[in-house]
Amino acid sequence: MTFTQEKTLAAQVRADFPILHQEIHGKPLVYLDNAATSQKPVAVLNALQHYYQHDNANVHRGVHTLSSRATDAYEGARDKVASFVNAASRQEIVYTRNASEAINLVAYAWGNSNLQRGDEIILSVMEHHSNLIPWQLLAQRTGAVLKFVELTETQEFDLEHFKSLLSDKTKLVSVVHVSNTLGCINPVKEIVELAHHYGAKVLIDACQSVPHMTVDVQAMDCDWLVASGHKMCAPTGIGFLYGKLDLLRSMPPFLGGGEMIADVFFDHSTYADLPHKFEAGTPAIAEAIALGAAVDYLSSLGMDKIHAYEAELTAYLFQQLQQIPELMLYGPKPDSKGEGRAALSAFTAGSVHPHDLSTILDQAGIAIRAGHHCTQPLHRHVGAQSTARASLYFYNTREEIDTFITSLKEAIEFFSGIFG
Repeated sequence: MTFTQEKTLAAQVRADFPILHQEIHGKPLVYLDNAATSQKPVAVLNALQHYYQHDNANVHRGVHTLSSRATDAYEGARDKVASFVNAASRQEIVYTRNASEAINLVAYAWGNSNLQRGDEIILSVMEHHSNLIPWQLLAQRTGAVLKFVELTETQEFDLEHFKSLLSDKTKLVSVVHVSNTLGCINPVKEIVELAHHYGAKVLIDACQSVPHMTVDVQAMDCDWLVASGHKMCAPTGIGFLYGKLDLLRSMPPFLGGGEMIADVFFDHSTYADLPHKFEAGTPAIAEAIALGAAVDYLSSLGMDKIHAYEAELTAYLFQQLQQIPELMLYGPKPDSKGEGRAALSAFTAGSVHPHDLSTILDQAGIAIRAGHHCTQPLHRHVGAQSTARASLYFYNTREEIDTFITSLKEAIEFFSGIFG
């Protein structure tokens, strides 16, 4: 499909996102911070409002009509998520507040019981803090050892180095599917296969992949996968953990309280079956229902269509960025069709601080990210204190990229004139 054909995707959906139709400092908003959080379509906003206006009641605990409707919608959303990532069972989907909580759940419920001194956990140098700190804490509790996969010359996951780190001591591999800074798409299927050869379990951080491409957990054969709703058109405060059924069943509860119990006595308790064993207390009911609405919305557009359109945008974005000599771009370059990396670019502009760039661009109505993007060790590894990052989603347009590039050039010229 050509860009002209695919451009109709953005034209089709932009009316669905009310937040995009506003001015910032007197300029039309150009939102290019999608790797941090996505905007929400009317269908998702309506799902939130409908629950609170019509079905507001606690789930699972009541037999009255409102509770029954709320429970049906809440559990129906779980079915949608399970289908979206092709889980073998709805019981393999556990609601969490976000991906960070999902990773911590695995670190405590599985890691505390299965790791001991000298066992090894393999991560990569590109991991988000959410996929690093829980394992640091686990290593401190158990005496396990962390090892890190390096980058190739093109700043991608070094598969050969990964192979060299694997051994019978490897008990866990936890890696990001798509880097939120480098934009590289990691070979997760091969990573899982190699790790399983040594009997290691594998967790995949899919926060930057589930919103942008088809993700199939059965084809990937990962043991766990985590994602955050707010990056995939759903509200904040909701995410999910996928885990293989037998593995989840073998894990003790993470949090105790209501909802996750079968029977409670003064001296002991028994626990509910999956997935409720890991969902203590009143859940984020409205947010989970809205996550289901977001899944419906993305599915109606088609993940293959979303990926193809974003690839076209990526090719155009990099074509324009590479024409600015002051820029240092991080991560691999896309091919001529925009494939081979995610629809984002982290960059620096000589001596201009990324925060200064972001501030100037904001005055032009353009929202980008500046900082270390929760990948501080990676930034040290590549020799950058911080970077600016423009990240795209399917509602962005070629015209918005043009506006961004023009304003970026003006900002660089402005600072060059000051510090020349």
